Amino acid sequence: MHYFDILIFALIAVFLALRLRSVLGSRTGEEKPPTDPFSPRQGENDGGKVVRFPGQSAPAEAREVEFEEVAKPQPEEKPAIDFTPYGAAALGLEAIHKADPGFEPAGFIAGAKAAFEMIVGAYAKGDVRSLKSLLAPDVYKNFAGAIEARSKAGQTLISQLIGLSNVTIDAARLSGTEAHVTLRFVSEQVNALNDKSGAVIDGDPTKSEKVVDLWTFMRDVRSKDPNWFLVETLTPE
Repeated sequence: MHYFDILIFALIAVFLALRLRSVLGSRTGEEKPPTDPFSPRQGENDGGKVVRFPGQSAPAEAREVEFEEVAKPQPEEKPAIDFTPYGAAALGLEAIHKADPGFEPAGFIAGAKAAFEMIVGAYAKGDVRSLKSLLAPDVYKNFAGAIEARSKAGQTLISQLIGLSNVTIDAARLSGTEAHVTLRFVSEQVNALNDKSGAVIDGDPTKSEKVVDLWTFMRDVRSKDPNWFLVETLTPE
Protein backbone atom coordinates (compact mmCIF):
# COMPACT_ATOMS: atom_id res chain seq x y z
CA MET A 1 0.00 0.00 0.00
CA HIS A 2 2.86 2.38 0.75
CA TYR A 3 4.37 1.97 -2.75
CA PHE A 4 0.94 2.20 -4.33
CA ASP A 5 0.38 5.65 -2.75
CA ILE A 6 3.73 6.88 -4.09
CA LEU A 7 2.78 5.72 -7.60
CA ILE A 8 -0.55 7.56 -7.42
CA PHE A 9 1.16 10.84 -6.38
CA ALA A 10 3.74 10.47 -9.18
CA LEU A 11 1.00 10.04 -11.78
CA ILE A 12 -0.78 13.14 -10.45
CA ALA A 13 2.48 15.17 -10.65
CA VAL A 14 3.04 14.10 -14.27
CA PHE A 15 -0.52 15.04 -15.14
CA LEU A 16 -0.18 18.50 -13.59
CA ALA A 17 3.14 19.10 -15.41
CA LEU A 18 1.57 18.26 -18.78
CA ARG A 19 -1.37 20.61 -18.09
CA LEU A 20 0.96 23.51 -17.18
CA ARG A 21 3.03 22.93 -20.34
CA SER A 22 -0.07 23.12 -22.53
CA VAL A 23 -1.21 26.34 -20.87
CA LEU A 24 2.13 28.21 -20.47
CA GLY A 25 4.09 26.70 -23.35
CA SER A 26 7.74 25.78 -23.31
CA ARG A 27 10.78 28.16 -23.48
CA THR A 28 13.00 27.85 -26.56
CA GLY A 29 15.56 30.61 -25.73
CA GLU A 30 14.21 33.05 -28.39
CA GLU A 31 11.42 34.56 -26.33
CA LYS A 32 11.16 38.38 -25.98
CA PRO A 33 12.19 39.71 -22.59
CA PRO A 34 9.42 40.69 -20.21
CA THR A 35 7.88 44.08 -20.88
CA ASP A 36 8.95 46.90 -18.55
CA PRO A 37 5.91 49.19 -18.12
CA PHE A 38 8.21 52.12 -17.14
CA SER A 39 10.59 51.88 -20.12
CA PRO A 40 10.18 54.24 -23.17
CA ARG A 41 7.73 52.96 -25.76
CA GLN A 42 8.81 52.16 -29.30
CA GLY A 43 9.04 55.31 -31.41
CA GLU A 44 9.65 57.68 -28.49
CA ASN A 45 13.32 57.97 -29.36
CA ASP A 46 12.88 57.60 -33.12
CA GLY A 47 15.20 60.22 -34.53
CA GLY A 48 14.55 62.54 -31.59
CA LYS A 49 10.96 63.16 -32.71
CA VAL A 50 9.44 63.10 -29.26
CA VAL A 51 5.90 64.38 -29.00
CA ARG A 52 5.29 66.28 -25.76
CA PHE A 53 2.02 67.64 -24.51
CA PRO A 54 1.72 71.35 -23.68
CA GLY A 55 3.26 72.13 -20.34
CA GLN A 56 5.68 69.24 -20.35
CA SER A 57 9.30 70.09 -19.80
CA ALA A 58 11.91 69.36 -22.44
CA PRO A 59 14.45 66.55 -21.97
CA ALA A 60 17.65 67.36 -20.11
CA GLU A 61 19.69 67.52 -23.34
CA ALA A 62 17.24 70.00 -24.89
CA ARG A 63 17.28 72.18 -21.79
CA GLU A 64 21.07 72.31 -21.87
CA VAL A 65 21.06 73.38 -25.55
CA GLU A 66 18.48 76.05 -24.87
CA PHE A 67 20.58 77.37 -21.96
CA GLU A 68 23.66 77.46 -24.16
CA GLU A 69 21.79 79.45 -26.81
CA VAL A 70 20.61 81.99 -24.26
CA ALA A 71 24.08 82.23 -22.81
CA LYS A 72 25.64 83.16 -26.18
CA PRO A 73 26.98 86.75 -26.18
CA GLN A 74 24.58 89.16 -27.82
CA PRO A 75 25.80 91.58 -30.51
CA GLU A 76 26.86 94.93 -29.14
CA GLU A 77 24.46 97.82 -29.61
CA LYS A 78 25.49 100.62 -31.91
CA PRO A 79 26.94 103.56 -29.99
CA ALA A 80 24.73 106.61 -29.68
CA ILE A 81 25.29 109.33 -32.25
CA ASP A 82 27.10 112.44 -31.02
CA PHE A 83 25.26 115.44 -32.44
CA THR A 84 27.34 118.12 -30.70
CA PRO A 85 29.74 118.62 -33.66
CA TYR A 86 26.79 119.96 -35.68
CA GLY A 87 26.44 123.05 -33.51
CA ALA A 88 23.13 124.88 -33.81
CA ALA A 89 21.66 122.05 -35.90
CA ALA A 90 22.33 119.42 -33.19
CA LEU A 91 18.93 119.55 -31.47
CA GLY A 92 17.05 119.37 -34.75
CA LEU A 93 19.16 116.46 -36.00
CA GLU A 94 18.62 114.58 -32.75
CA ALA A 95 14.85 115.11 -32.99
CA ILE A 96 14.86 113.77 -36.55
CA HIS A 97 16.90 110.75 -35.48
CA LYS A 98 14.43 109.95 -32.69
CA ALA A 99 11.53 110.11 -35.14
CA ASP A 100 13.47 108.12 -37.75
CA PRO A 101 16.19 105.92 -36.17
CA GLY A 102 17.58 105.20 -39.64
CA PHE A 103 18.62 108.82 -40.05
CA GLU A 104 22.30 109.57 -39.49
CA PRO A 105 23.88 112.96 -40.31
CA ALA A 106 27.04 111.48 -41.88
CA GLY A 107 25.06 109.23 -44.22
CA PHE A 108 22.67 112.07 -45.02
CA ILE A 109 25.53 114.37 -46.04
CA ALA A 110 26.94 111.68 -48.35
CA GLY A 111 23.56 111.30 -50.03
CA ALA A 112 23.11 115.07 -50.30
CA LYS A 113 26.44 115.38 -52.11
CA ALA A 114 25.32 112.88 -54.73
CA ALA A 115 21.96 114.65 -55.09
CA PHE A 116 23.69 118.02 -55.53
CA GLU A 117 25.84 116.71 -58.37
CA MET A 118 22.85 115.08 -60.09
CA ILE A 119 20.67 118.17 -59.83
CA VAL A 120 23.34 120.57 -61.08
CA GLY A 121 24.11 118.29 -64.02
CA ALA A 122 20.46 117.62 -64.88
CA TYR A 123 19.59 121.34 -64.81
CA ALA A 124 22.45 122.19 -67.18
CA LYS A 125 21.38 119.45 -69.60
CA GLY A 126 17.70 120.29 -69.35
CA ASP A 127 16.91 116.80 -68.03
CA VAL A 128 13.55 117.51 -66.43
CA ARG A 129 12.81 113.81 -65.94
CA SER A 130 15.73 113.36 -63.53
CA LEU A 131 14.91 116.62 -61.76
CA LYS A 132 11.32 115.56 -61.12
CA SER A 133 12.43 112.64 -58.95
CA LEU A 134 14.64 114.85 -56.78
CA LEU A 135 12.71 118.10 -56.40
CA ALA A 136 9.58 119.08 -54.53
CA PRO A 137 6.72 120.15 -56.85
CA ASP A 138 7.23 123.92 -56.36
CA VAL A 139 10.99 123.75 -56.88
CA TYR A 140 10.56 121.48 -59.88
CA LYS A 141 8.13 123.98 -61.39
CA ASN A 142 10.73 126.77 -61.11
CA PHE A 143 13.55 124.65 -62.54
CA ALA A 144 11.41 123.32 -65.39
CA GLY A 145 10.20 126.86 -66.19
CA ALA A 146 13.78 128.16 -66.40
CA ILE A 147 14.78 125.27 -68.68
CA GLU A 148 11.80 125.89 -70.95
CA ALA A 149 12.54 129.64 -71.18
CA ARG A 150 16.17 128.91 -71.98
CA SER A 151 15.15 126.47 -74.70
CA LYS A 152 12.70 128.90 -76.30
CA ALA A 153 15.37 131.62 -76.40
CA GLY A 154 17.82 129.22 -78.03
CA GLN A 155 20.24 129.62 -75.18
CA THR A 156 22.70 126.96 -73.96
CA LEU A 157 23.95 126.61 -70.42
CA ILE A 158 27.48 125.35 -69.92
CA SER A 159 27.91 124.13 -66.36
CA GLN A 160 30.75 121.99 -65.06
CA LEU A 161 31.07 120.98 -61.44
CA ILE A 162 34.79 120.81 -60.68
CA GLY A 163 34.25 119.54 -57.17
CA LEU A 164 32.76 120.10 -53.74
CA SER A 165 35.23 121.62 -51.32
CA ASN A 166 32.94 121.63 -48.29
CA VAL A 167 29.46 120.43 -47.29
CA THR A 168 28.06 121.22 -43.84
CA ILE A 169 24.68 121.11 -42.13
CA ASP A 170 23.54 124.63 -41.30
CA ALA A 171 20.13 123.93 -39.77
CA ALA A 172 17.72 121.10 -39.01
CA ARG A 173 14.23 120.86 -37.59
CA LEU A 174 11.31 118.48 -37.21
CA SER A 175 7.94 120.10 -37.91
CA GLY A 176 5.29 117.55 -37.03
CA THR A 177 6.32 114.59 -39.16
CA GLU A 178 8.31 116.62 -41.70
CA ALA A 179 12.07 116.67 -41.30
CA HIS A 180 13.94 119.63 -42.81
CA VAL A 181 17.72 119.80 -43.16
CA THR A 182 19.58 122.75 -44.69
CA LEU A 183 23.07 122.20 -46.08
CA ARG A 184 25.73 124.65 -47.21
CA PHE A 185 27.46 123.49 -50.40
CA VAL A 186 30.76 125.14 -51.29
CA SER A 187 31.86 124.12 -54.79
CA GLU A 188 34.07 125.05 -57.69
CA GLN A 189 32.11 125.42 -60.94
CA VAL A 190 32.47 126.65 -64.50
CA ASN A 191 29.27 128.34 -65.66
CA ALA A 192 28.49 130.19 -68.88
CA LEU A 193 25.31 130.99 -70.80
CA ASN A 194 25.49 131.19 -74.57
CA ASP A 195 22.91 132.65 -76.91
CA LYS A 196 21.63 130.86 -80.00
CA SER A 197 24.64 132.10 -82.00
CA GLY A 198 27.08 130.64 -79.43
CA ALA A 199 28.15 133.97 -78.00
CA VAL A 200 28.67 134.12 -74.25
CA ILE A 201 26.08 136.36 -72.63
CA ASP A 202 26.78 135.46 -68.99
CA GLY A 203 29.64 133.81 -67.09
CA ASP A 204 33.02 132.65 -68.37
CA PRO A 205 33.56 129.18 -69.87
CA THR A 206 37.33 129.44 -69.30
CA LYS A 207 37.36 130.17 -65.57
CA SER A 208 36.10 128.36 -62.50
CA GLU A 209 34.47 130.19 -59.64
CA LYS A 210 33.57 129.48 -56.04
CA VAL A 211 29.83 128.97 -55.62
CA VAL A 212 28.01 128.79 -52.27
CA ASP A 213 24.50 127.31 -52.17
CA LEU A 214 22.08 126.77 -49.32
CA TRP A 215 19.75 123.88 -50.11
CA THR A 216 17.00 122.55 -47.87
CA PHE A 217 15.85 118.95 -48.16
CA MET A 218 12.63 117.57 -46.69
CA ARG A 219 11.18 114.13 -45.93
CA ASP A 220 8.06 112.90 -44.14
CA VAL A 221 9.39 110.50 -41.48
CA ARG A 222 6.14 108.49 -41.61
CA SER A 223 6.54 107.77 -45.31
CA LYS A 224 7.86 104.43 -46.54
CA ASP A 225 9.68 106.34 -49.27
CA PRO A 226 13.26 106.88 -47.98
CA ASN A 227 14.01 109.67 -50.47
CA TRP A 228 14.52 113.30 -49.54
CA PHE A 229 13.35 116.13 -51.81
CA LEU A 230 14.86 119.54 -52.43
CA VAL A 231 12.32 122.10 -51.23
CA GLU A 232 14.30 125.34 -51.19
CA THR A 233 17.43 126.86 -52.78
CA LEU A 234 19.20 130.03 -51.69
CA THR A 235 22.40 131.81 -52.66
CA PRO A 236 23.83 133.70 -49.65
CA GLU A 237 25.23 137.16 -50.28
